[in-house]
Amino acid sequence: QVHLVESGGGLVQAGGSLRLSCTASGRALSSYHMGWFRQAPENERGIVAAIDYTGSRIHYADSVKGRFTISRDSAKNTTYLQMNSLKPDDTAVYYCAAGPYYADYEDPNGYGYWGQGAQVTVSS
Repeated sequence: QVHLVESGGGLVQAGGSLRLSCTASGRALSSYHMGWFRQAPENERGIVAAIDYTGSRIHYADSVKGRFTISRDSAKNTTYLQMNSLKPDDTAVYYCAAGPYYADYEDPNGYGYWGQGAQVTVSS
């Protein structure tokens, strides 16, 4: 099993920055794709960013391109989502997820392990 624990959420003013962290236990993440998803009130969960198991391929949702950066640190068994120039529309619960290396890292259906969620609130 892969157990994912998220941290770094909080309240920030528009234009500010936050960094979310997702640390795994139970398995090393070197064989897993990692993704970040978010769910705003009354909206469906959607992909924000994903990084393949090698760290060489990255996908971003159009709404966050140029503002968010996904990365991973194998030594710390952790993936990060750096969020800059935050907007009120970014307000959501953010979830990290892990999927096996043989799946498509851009396909949400390939992610079988999920964190507990971190609330990010951006005030105007």
